[in-house]
Amino acid sequence: MAKRHNLILTGLLTIISVQCTLCFSEEELQANYWNNKGKQALHTALNIQPNVHQAKNFILFLGDGMGITTVTAARILKGQLEEKSGEESSLVMDTFPHVALSKTYNVDQQMPDSAGTATAYLCGVKANYGTLGLSAATPRYNCSASHGNEVKSILHRAKKAGKSVGIVTTTRVQHASPGASYAHSADRDWYSDASLTSEAIQNGCRDIAYQLVHNTQIDVILGGGRQYMLPKTTQDPEYPSHTGERNDGQNLIVEWAKNKTRAKYVWNKADFDAVNPQHTDFLLGLFETKDCKYELDRDPSMDPSLSEMTEKAIKILQKNPKGFFLFVEDNGRIDHGHHAGVAKTALHEAVEFDRAIGRAAELTSELDTLSVVTADHSHVFAFGGFSPRGNPVLGVSRVLASDKKHFTTAVYGNGPGYRNGTRPDMNESISSSNGYLQQAPVPLVAETHGIEDVAIFAKGPMSHLFHGVQEQSYIAHAMAYAACIEPYTDCNLSPPSSAVTFHPSVLLLLMALLLTLCSA
Repeated sequence: MAKRHNLILTGLLTIISVQCTLCFSEEELQANYWNNKGKQALHTALNIQPNVHQAKNFILFLGDGMGITTVTAARILKGQLEEKSGEESSLVMDTFPHVALSKTYNVDQQMPDSAGTATAYLCGVKANYGTLGLSAATPRYNCSASHGNEVKSILHRAKKAGKSVGIVTTTRVQHASPGASYAHSADRDWYSDASLTSEAIQNGCRDIAYQLVHNTQIDVILGGGRQYMLPKTTQDPEYPSHTGERNDGQNLIVEWAKNKTRAKYVWNKADFDAVNPQHTDFLLGLFETKDCKYELDRDPSMDPSLSEMTEKAIKILQKNPKGFFLFVEDNGRIDHGHHAGVAKTALHEAVEFDRAIGRAAELTSELDTLSVVTADHSHVFAFGGFSPRGNPVLGVSRVLASDKKHFTTAVYGNGPGYRNGTRPDMNESISSSNGYLQQAPVPLVAETHGIEDVAIFAKGPMSHLFHGVQEQSYIAHAMAYAACIEPYTDCNLSPPSSAVTFHPSVLLLLMALLLTLCSA
């Protein structure tokens, strides 16, 4: 019987190998191809020279929930969207020369959350699960214990050093990841004053939306979260049946605009597109009542993409001769897609996140800009099975499981994709559809975070500081040192390298002028 099974498996694998060759380029079949690729990679590695200058600008890209499995699956999906087999493709973050691993646990939790992790990578101090901008001396929900235990973020310290600062996110701007850059809260869910507990009110704690406006003057704020900024009596401009939720009657959008010149508030794509970065120093864009829509569901006529928000933010911030700090996060929409058990949603978010990284690279220079890409935590998302080269990321294995049914190569360890009783058969048409729940062996309302390390990708000044396996809190220290901001103002680094960047249209004009001069 065992011999028969082996013969069947051998036959199946033979079929797979025949199908695989359809995805191969002829050159990949030759040893020279791989030897040459190896030599090229080795040559690149041998010629990497650390940039030991101070970073004028620094950008932290945060893929919320973007574990290494998500990175791999997104890379292949990106290639397949370009009609390639996908495995040989590269994400923009893949091209960063320095890579490290980050240990993501919270002080009180093995499985972390986005608040405690954000406090680590933004403030340089590990914290408790569910707390923002506070040391671990503050238990969650305990307002009175938060006083005196506040920790300052690199965004706050960059602003104090005279740099322009911004946050861009696809969730509500009061959410955990961006929240740690400006807020100190014993509970990540205290979005507005309507969410505060009686103990929090009694002990003088402020909600996160209030702190967004009053703690640190942030030059660019883009994302969702309108309802936490508006009173209960104020109608939402996009959804007339919705109102704000603030009990204190404050309109924080109006409060934000006070004492600012060249400031603009927008809530839709048309007004966003009309913002001229050269004539704008402060920009607040709130495009949804809560989180922004998933990239797959986004109406491009109403809401800007993460790439578009990133571009606008950089063009405004980079006018400051002292430089800028920008936090760019696809929080949700990677993280929330995984929580929902819908891998397609999460992976398309990751591809758009990488587009934003690429757009930032086009607008900045590695000579003076440190760019770091990481995740706060992973998910129990797995990607494997018998699959030929070029197999769709959201497809099925080419070998049947022991129950004689197909299974998806993308699965979750737990979550809403659990099916009670007999496991259904599967095909690619179903598994690649919008909203399909990947199968999971453990029934949960929402899939959970993972516990394993996540990757850190870095390029630019002092990016070689990102190496080995580090505590997540190290990220904030390395970035602060590279930019010579507190507590590393005595970093003794050389001044930033001069970097002159031009818009592509300017480069074309210069090339045309050069050709004209040469032919004269």
